[in-house]
This record gives sequence, C-alpha cells and structure tokens, in this order.
Amino acid sequence: MAYQLPQIPKPPKAKKKQVMLVASGDLRLSANQNCWPAQQAMETALAEVVGELGYELVRAHPYKEDEKHGFIGSQKEGMCVFAGIDPQARLIVAEAVWQYSHHVLAGLLSHQGPILTVANWSGQWPGLVGMLNLNGCLTKAGVKYSTLWSEDFKTDEAFRKNLARWLEKGSVKHDLKHVTPLRDVKIPGAERKLGEALAAQLRRNKAIMGIFDEGCMGMYNAIIQDEILNPMGVYKERLSQSALYYETTQVRDDEARAVMQWMLDRGMKFVTGPNPETDLTEEQILTQCKMYIAAVRIADDFGCHTIGIQYQQGLKDLLPASDLVEGTLNNTDRPPVFSRDGSRELYAGRALPHFNEVDECAGLDGLMTHRLHTAMGQPPETTLHDVRWGDWDRSGTLSDYVWVFLISGSAPPAHFVGGWSGASSERQPAMYFRLGGGTLKGISKPGEIVWSRVYVEDGEAKMDLGRAGVVELPPAETDRRWQATTPQWPIMHAVLYGVSRDQFMAKHKANHIQVAYAHSAKEADAALYAKAAMAEAMGMTVHLCGTRKNGKPW
Repeated sequence: MAYQLPQIPKPPKAKKKQVMLVASGDLRLSANQNCWPAQQAMETALAEVVGELGYELVRAHPYKEDEKHGFIGSQKEGMCVFAGIDPQARLIVAEAVWQYSHHVLAGLLSHQGPILTVANWSGQWPGLVGMLNLNGCLTKAGVKYSTLWSEDFKTDEAFRKNLARWLEKGSVKHDLKHVTPLRDVKIPGAERKLGEALAAQLRRNKAIMGIFDEGCMGMYNAIIQDEILNPMGVYKERLSQSALYYETTQVRDDEARAVMQWMLDRGMKFVTGPNPETDLTEEQILTQCKMYIAAVRIADDFGCHTIGIQYQQGLKDLLPASDLVEGTLNNTDRPPVFSRDGSRELYAGRALPHFNEVDECAGLDGLMTHRLHTAMGQPPETTLHDVRWGDWDRSGTLSDYVWVFLISGSAPPAHFVGGWSGASSERQPAMYFRLGGGTLKGISKPGEIVWSRVYVEDGEAKMDLGRAGVVELPPAETDRRWQATTPQWPIMHAVLYGVSRDQFMAKHKANHIQVAYAHSAKEADAALYAKAAMAEAMGMTVHLCGTRKNGKPW
C-alpha cells in the first residue's frame, strides 16, 4: 500500500565562509523592544569583526517590523527559524540581553555544526546573564559549544584571536588552571565528618522542595531530574502558582499590615509614589505582604524545607512581583507568620530558604547551606545572585577586579550593611512588571563568603565552590555600578580569590551563583571544606575553584 509521505524541505546550504547568527530574546514584548538597540549595536560590531577575519555573518531571522525588534520571541518561532538553517553551518548565538534559552534550545540540540555563544561585556540588560544561562542549558543537554565574551569586539585582541580560531577550527578552549577536583584535596577530618553526617541525615530523614510551577523563563538548566535529586534524599512537591494566588487573596488585611509595620519598625524604607503604573504603592506592598504569609502557610501545609516561586511568569499578570517576599523568606529575622487559626507560629526563629526563579540547583544548594551553616554556628542566610557583570574599581579604593552580583530581590537583609535598617524597597521596572511590587534592596556588607553552584552535566549533579570577599566601595562607585545595571535591585561587590574574570566565565555553568557569609576567613574555609564533603557524600562531582584568601591552594 502506498502512503503519502511528508515533504521535508531542505534548508539552503550555507556558503563556505558564511556564519549564521541567531538572537534569542525575552518572552515579553516590552522587554524585547526596549533591549533591541543594545542587541543591534552588538551585532553590528560582531559582524564587522567577523568580516575582517574573512567571513560573512548572516542573520538567520529578520527584524520584525510589526514588533519592532529582531529577537526570537518564543520556542515555536525558534523551531521555525532553525528549520531554515543549514544544520552543518557555523552558528553564533549572540546575546546582549537576558534571553529565554528554550526559544533556541530545540534547534541547538539538533544542530550539527560548530556552535559559539557570544555576549557583550555589559551589565545593562544583560547579555552575560543570558549567555551563561544558555551555556548551562547546553551543558546539561550535552550539546558541544564554545563561548566568548568581550567588552569591545573591535579592539579586544584576545577575543579576535579566539574568534578566528573558532571560525577556522570550530572550537575554543579556555584556561581552567584554577579548577581543582575534590579528589586531589585533603579535607580536614572534622569538616569531612560533618559534611558526610549531614548528607546521611538528609538521605535518612529526607527533605521536600516546594516548587511553584517548574521551568521559569526557559531555564532548562534550573531543573534537576527527579532521578538525580531523589537519591540525595530530596523530593519535589510540585505546587501551583494559582494556589499561591488564591491563598494570597485569603490573607486578612490586618495580617498584611502587621507584616509591613514589622518591617517599618526595623527601619525598612519603602520608596512609594501615587501612580501605580510607575510607582510603588502601599497597596502593592500590602499585597506582597499577603503573598509572603500565603507562601509560608502553603510551605507548612506540605512540610516544605525550601520553596521556589517562579517570579517573572505566571503571577505577573495577577500579583505584584514576589521579590520582597523572597528576600524576607531568606532571612532568619523576619515577620512572624501564624497558622490560619492563629494557634502556632510557622518556621519560628528560622529562615525558609527560597530559591529565586524556581532554580532547583540553587534550591538544593540553599538547603545544604542552611543546614551546614546552622550546624557550624555560621550565618545560615543564603542569596542566589545573578552573575550580572564586573569591572575594575574606578574609585581607586582597590586594585582588584570587582564583580557585580545582583539579583531582583531575594537577598536577605542579614546580608546588607545595616540589616533591615539598611534595606529599601523600590518598584520593579514596569517593562517587566505591569502590576509593580517592591524589591528588597541593599548593599551587601563587607565580609568573607563561600560561593557555589550546583549544575547538571553528563547526567549527574555537580558542584563548583570557591571563596571570595565582599568589599566596600565608595557610594559614587556603588552608584556607578547600580546605574550600569538595575538600581532597584540589591548589589554585592565581590572579589573572587584566585579566579580571574575569564577563568570564572569559562567554567561557570549558570546565570546564578549562591553566596553565604561566614564570621571569618578561617571559618569560611572550613565551611567550604564541609560543604564540599557534604556534596560529595550526596553523590555530586565536586570542584574547588581558585584559592584561599591568602592565595594558598586547596
């Protein structure tokens, strides 16, 4: 019997010296329109350099006149674009903006030619965060790729040399001498014993990770498969943001006002205004306070040890942003929340670790940190930051390269200079949040931190850890950095020990980084050792990055 076979058109074959370019964008039209000029400028500069190296950069999808931008704006659109790309062609994914990786992941999974991810070195929208997320997604998916970044494509000789190599050879390698496998490190006995005991306790007693809708903003890298997570003793409770919305509507006005007043009594500052479309209003704040109470109650209902709210999608058309909620949850000293009948305080005297954007890798890390630091008598608060940008200190205060770790609001006040009295709340940018909502903003206090990242590679969970110091910069330099990024968000000035800018970028497999303070450099080293031992005992492959504060290797 004869069947009608489908017609599968073949895409045009790329010429020998042609390089195809795609640009993944946001799902929100307003963000794509606002960010397009920066992307266009980046592509123009990149095309010029590619041309000077003897190749032609060809956009694989057009500028959309009706939408006023040239980004791939959905997974469906991405699939259509890749259907028209020669699967053997050299392909550059160029990013000057935050982007949704799932828009292009399907096409990149089936692409057979060399893949290069490229970002401009700018904190503006930012491409660095978007590229690092895509890199983490490709790493988890097992897709081979190379990656490059530059502040100025035209004058950066190292970038041009690496780009030329990729154009000719199809791959680029970076310096990873700062990375030490844990198997080559001798962990002190006390820290190893503690880490292994905490891992055994977790496997025996088990923990629940509450997830308010999985898979935020296309972050495939932020999902840990159950078959990887469960043997560690951690199980997902898949919750719905619709339930969070409903529970928020059930919280009484007087309960919300009590939360807001608790913050005000501790010196929290709310930057409010009369226009809800552009200003933070009291109504928005009180709704966020209701969401905070609702989140704690739902977590208690299901026995959750950590929770994650999806943040930018789902709830954004129903409620103000969840940032104020997230940072408050992450703080040990926080407004009390009682059961619906008022008979008991929920999670009394402790933080309820929250992982922003439902990043389960950060959720697992935060759960580990909370338990480990509590056992060690160290501050248990943890922050998931974006690896937003970095620059040399231009104030002359320091000779170090200082990273800008910045997040939309999940930083706990315990991490700020002045605590709650050093915290403020400003309206989230309208292009992201039509209904507003305040952030939890502050400047991270000077001190010693452990940084870490859980990620999935080769079908297993892995963890990278390192040490850093949070430094104090003059107000003018801090403001310069805020204005180059998002001034409504909390900021951390971090100096990584023994890790250069490019080494960090070459190894890091996510847009996010986890940070936690210790009381001293010596205690931070001990916390790192214990966390590494705990991760290894949980079945992760562990790498230590960089050095101790004194420059000595691990």
